[in-house]
Amino acid sequence: MRPGPVQSTAEDNLLYGAVHLNVTDLERSLVFWRDLIGMVELGDGESGAVRLGVKGEPDEPGKELVVLHPGATRPVQRGYSALYHLAIHMPSEAEFARILARLFAARYPNAPTDHVTHWATYLDDPDGINVEIAFETIDRVGEIDIVGGRPLIIDSQGRRHDMTEPLGLEEVFSHREDEDLNGPLPPGTRIGHIHLYVGDLDAARTFYEEIGFSPHMNADGIGFADLSLGGTFPHRIAVNVWQGIGAPQAPEGTAGMRYFELDDPRGGEVRELADPAGNRLIIRPAA
Repeated sequence: MRPGPVQSTAEDNLLYGAVHLNVTDLERSLVFWRDLIGMVELGDGESGAVRLGVKGEPDEPGKELVVLHPGATRPVQRGYSALYHLAIHMPSEAEFARILARLFAARYPNAPTDHVTHWATYLDDPDGINVEIAFETIDRVGEIDIVGGRPLIIDSQGRRHDMTEPLGLEEVFSHREDEDLNGPLPPGTRIGHIHLYVGDLDAARTFYEEIGFSPHMNADGIGFADLSLGGTFPHRIAVNVWQGIGAPQAPEGTAGMRYFELDDPRGGEVRELADPAGNRLIIRPAA
């Protein structure tokens, strides 16, 4: 069995806390995040927000993953610097297979993709917020290169991949341990990475390097950069200019990311920051 995100983040400089989202219809969003994705309600947040995540092991607190804030008046809009997607990393092949099977059984549109570094599927919430469900498979990677400004992976068996191939569903579903599609996300599920639209690739790279991320991949040919946090899984934050150079923040009232949280195992003070594109984050001492 491959290690999950709890193990792969053990040497990371920073750890993801919750991603806070502005939504237009709280009850409709709860149907998606709670009933389809499988998060459990962990309590109320400020100003009517709802905290969602996974239950902890016995005698341990739950892990907050997403906080829904009501009040947005329009769905996600394109052409702005904003969240591209947030990624929920599953703790095992079996649990990734379970949630993928649940999406298929519900006939919920999703796009299973093999990035070699990880298995993934992509889907939108009711407001158009894109969500990635992932399972890390970094042991499959032999070499990562940039060819013609585009990323290329050579896997551990010497085969070349462009990181956008369809996921092999037969292999994924071979890891299912039972036929049960229900139940909440298991302990060990984490926010494993996020991907942002920005207006200036160099400025975004510099900002995230200064707060603790490390360069991993610069694919200037497609307007994309990937950064790690020093641990075994290299894809912890990605930035791209696919919504246009200089893309501004979306108008107030637009659904999408409010801010994301990073926990610092080294301690320190709480810092509220915004990257050069205006994407907001809070860094706080890890509990």
